[in-house]
Order: sequence, then structure tokens, then C-alpha cells
Amino acid sequence: MQNNISVYPVKVSSAEDVVKLCAKIGTDSGALSYLIPKANIIHIYAERVDYRAANFIKQEMLSRGGDTAVAKHVIDGKTDYSDILIMGTVKQITSLTEKMKAMNIWGIPELRVKISEIMRNIKAKNWEMISPAGHRIILSMKTRIMAILNLTPDSFFADSRTNEHGIIERAEKFLTEGAYILDIGAESTRPGATPVSESEEAERLLPALKVLRREFPDALISVDTYKAGIAKISACEGADLINDISGCMFDSDMAGTIARLKIPYVLSHIEGTPSDMSKYESHDDIVSDVHKYFASKISELEGIGLRPGNVIIDPGLGFGKSAGDNFSVLREIESLSVFGRPVMIGHSRKRFTGGLSGSLGVTAMMSGRVSLIRVHDVAENNEALRIAEGINGA
Repeated sequence: MQNNISVYPVKVSSAEDVVKLCAKIGTDSGALSYLIPKANIIHIYAERVDYRAANFIKQEMLSRGGDTAVAKHVIDGKTDYSDILIMGTVKQITSLTEKMKAMNIWGIPELRVKISEIMRNIKAKNWEMISPAGHRIILSMKTRIMAILNLTPDSFFADSRTNEHGIIERAEKFLTEGAYILDIGAESTRPGATPVSESEEAERLLPALKVLRREFPDALISVDTYKAGIAKISACEGADLINDISGCMFDSDMAGTIARLKIPYVLSHIEGTPSDMSKYESHDDIVSDVHKYFASKISELEGIGLRPGNVIIDPGLGFGKSAGDNFSVLREIESLSVFGRPVMIGHSRKRFTGGLSGSLGVTAMMSGRVSLIRVHDVAENNEALRIAEGINGA
């Protein structure tokens, strides 16, 4: 009897994992086309589905080797609606949507459209945007760094504060340490912060932006502002990206301005304003709230001409969210792939992380799961990404 057989579980969460393991086994390359689609089990959650549609989807997924979780009274019809959790491979769920085309009842057509859109969007792994300055912003699931350059006297992290005179040295340091984008801001958005006028923000920001563009002509530069006037003049001075914490809500002209500028834009989720957002830190289901917000906002912005391909989404950690909310959003961060856009997070040194060490822990956990991280400490975060990538086999 053979007694030296080694049996152990392996992590298989991508097509690349399957290819590597099959190469180790010596599998016939012709079999890969059948094996790769089985690498990922996709989970799709839908709210308030007609109980008859829920039962139909469950039976169809079971017949394909997948499954669907439904409320216990779906089977006996004692409930009108049920949330559902669809679980299956790309092939199984794609086959389901084909079958759904024949069902023009129980809200199934609308559900099929949304599931089909999700299946298209979650395949997006690479994005390219062109800024008005002519620079290419290339993002993927290899996590890259946006470095914070604060031009404010009251940023919550004192060591990040700088001014026009010190910004060249700090920018050069960050670029050398691995920053992909420099993000400059001239108004603090920490909890309780007092707004500044557009003229004061411009006086702080524009000299620094001009000198950065002169000294680093090839660098990618983002401007952190929620004011349309600042966004417009920043684009004229060579900014590549507008990073707006407000989701176009604090300035009614921002959405139209961004659309006309055709400039890449970070669309963020926020509850309240920096001066009062702490009172909004109570959610029954923050992940659902964030999803509904982005679905509505993206549709709204597309309607006024903002290019969907120019949008990066940011769930707004700390902006009207409790520590528990922040952790829930991070735990379910892959769910934002349903929008087909790159995701950025800004967790650096925020209260819920406990400081630098906690921030680095979040960075390591998010490696390969988001496209951008916005941080104060470039070298340390770059090292955390490098270690995480090594462990993950990236």
C-alpha cells in the first residue's frame, strides 16, 4: 500500500491559479479551456426578488451545478419577495441568463439585464484614461499608489502638511519611492473641518500645481477638490485627475464642469459634509447603501455627458461611516467590481486603522483587490504591497 501520498488544499481564485497548477501537474493544454471557467465561483446578491422568480433561479442554478440561497418560505409561497444569493461559475450564470430570456414574467427580464451587466463588468481588469494634459493613466488590479501632498495648515496628519516651497522635495521623494499619482489638496476634509473659500484654496493650490507640472512634466497629478472653479483652473494648469470627496454634491456646477473638461474623475461616497459627517455613522447595511449610491450617481453623471470610462470609484472610508462600516466595505470591496470601474481607497492613518501599522495592514489586505490606494507614507506602503504581491504570487 502506498503511504507517501500528500494531500492538501490549495488556493484557487483565478484563471492564473488554474494555469499554474495544471502546468505543475502536466495537464494537456487543450483541457485548460474547460478548466479555467471553473476557477472562480461568483456570488451575486439581489434584493426583493419576486418569490416565483427566486424559486425559478434556484432550480435553474441547481440544474447547472450551481446554487441559490433564498428565503425559507419561497418554496411554499408564504412570502411575496426574497433576497437571493446566486452562486456559480461564469459558465453557469451565463447559461442562466440565456434561459431567463424566455421568461417575460415575475420581474425576470429586469433581473436578467442587471445580472448580465454584472457579468460583463466583473471581467474588466484593465483601464486606460487620457487626461487633458495628454497623459495616460493606466490602471489594473496591480495596486498602485496615489501619494498625498497636503497644502493645508490643518490636515489631520500633521507630518503630511507642506507648502509651495517644500513641495518639490516631497514630490520627488514620493515619486522615487514608487508613487504613481501625486494628489495635491489645499483644503482639509478631516471630520469637523471648516470650509475655505475658493480664492483661498486657489492661492494655496495653484502655485504648487504650476511648479509641480514644471518640475515633473511626465508625472500624473491629481487635484483634491470639490469646487468646480478649482477643477476648471486645475485642468488648465495641467492636472490629470480630479479627486472629489463630494460626488459632485457640494458644488452644483461640478458635474457639468467635469463632463466638459473630459478629465478623469474620482467619484466618492460620502454621508453629510466634513463638518457634520460624524452624525451619519449609523447604517443597517453600508455595503448595500454604497452600491445604491454608485448605481444612482453613475447613471446621473452619464446622463449629463460624463464619460463612464473616465470614472474611478472610491467608497469613501471614514466619510460618514463608523469603524464597523469601514471594515464591512473593505471586506466586500470586490463587490464594487459590478460597476466595471477601477476602485480607489483612502484609508491612510484614518482613525479606524489605529495609525501607520494598521494602515499598512489594510494596504496588504487590499493588494490586488483595488487599483489605487491613497496614502501618506509611500515607501512603507509600497513595501507592504511588494510583500503582499509576493505572498499572493502576483
